[in-house]
Amino acid sequence: MITGYCVNGEAVALSTAEPPSALRPDLVWIDLVEPTKAEDLMIESLLGIPIPTRDELRDIEPSSRLYTDDGAVFMTASLVYRSDTEMPGLTDVGFILAGKRLVTVRYAEPRAFGLFKASVHRISGGCRNGAVILTRLLETIVDRTAEILEQAVDKIDDLALQVFGDKASTRRRPPHFLEARLRDVAGHHRLVAKTRDSLASLSRLLSFVYTVSDVQADKESRELCRTISRDIQSLSEHTAFISGNITFLLDASLGLINVEQNAIIKIFSIASVVLLPPTLVASVYGMNFRMMPELEWQFGYPWALAVMVLSAVIPFFFFRWKGWL
Repeated sequence: MITGYCVNGEAVALSTAEPPSALRPDLVWIDLVEPTKAEDLMIESLLGIPIPTRDELRDIEPSSRLYTDDGAVFMTASLVYRSDTEMPGLTDVGFILAGKRLVTVRYAEPRAFGLFKASVHRISGGCRNGAVILTRLLETIVDRTAEILEQAVDKIDDLALQVFGDKASTRRRPPHFLEARLRDVAGHHRLVAKTRDSLASLSRLLSFVYTVSDVQADKESRELCRTISRDIQSLSEHTAFISGNITFLLDASLGLINVEQNAIIKIFSIASVVLLPPTLVASVYGMNFRMMPELEWQFGYPWALAVMVLSAVIPFFFFRWKGWL
């Protein structure tokens, strides 16, 4: 699907069924979403530049992601998408500055694009050229990334409250509660890791964008690039802080699981120690020797029971006195 946007923010659909002979002069942004081969060829013929394929966008070499060819500037960045699901991921998006136009090529729907399209008509001074569209779009992407991190922090705080709840809530926990929370921690770690990778990709792209002549020629775009770069740096530092919190939460959850397991083992250990002396007494009087004086006692049976009970009670109160119970 191909959608074009004019200087005034008007959206124009472009179709291979009725291909235009030329692009409108006021068309400043062309957005290609999962383009077909025919759509790629149509845009290539209209602009006179190659459109990168999905495999070319996936190339992780910096020299293949940021370059200039025949006067057009080609850039690729990895953006976070599906951040609200259990399986967030990264999608590679291509940005091409061809003359006064911006071309974006993507095979997913990062939410930042929807937010930018909804506000493109409110850009101060209008969509003068592709450089303005690019910097404003990158600003929206970074703002959306900051929102993703804020949501991740809120979820991690809620998870920490579940893990370190008060005594009443911890007693009501179902079995394997902490083990299930480990999966939640892994999900948050995946999202933050993907966000960190995206910020690193955007940082490289911004450094390259700042050197583009069209951006340098526009004072507003140039200053906006500096602001976005500072935002990316602060978000990267914040991401490292969040990663540290996730690591602490993971270690704490594993520690609490070990504490619970040790408590269970402690109960069995104390039970075995308490029951060991009565077992010894019962073993002695369960032997089948003929010459056992206690066999002729009138109160031998209650005597044996009393000894077994006493041998169990004494270790129990000794453990209580030591504070082991």
